[in-house]
Amino acid sequence: MFYDVCQEDCIACGLCQLKAPKLFYYDDEGIAHSLYDRQTHIPESLMFSFKDAYINCPTGAIKRFDK
Repeated sequence: MFYDVCQEDCIACGLCQLKAPKLFYYDDEGIAHSLYDRQTHIPESLMFSFKDAYINCPTGAIKRFDK
């Protein structure tokens, strides 16, 4: 599985980094970005934290891709 963040939908709430700090970082405005590019699978060891962040994102800014 792959993921990305739609910066236009992000409201800089900080929830994704609280849930999955090894998958997300923030720019100077507090907008979330993914630490992995869209070509890199989410490591199995981080899948639980990714799902927690994905499910709890209030705006749906976290996008997941199977291919």
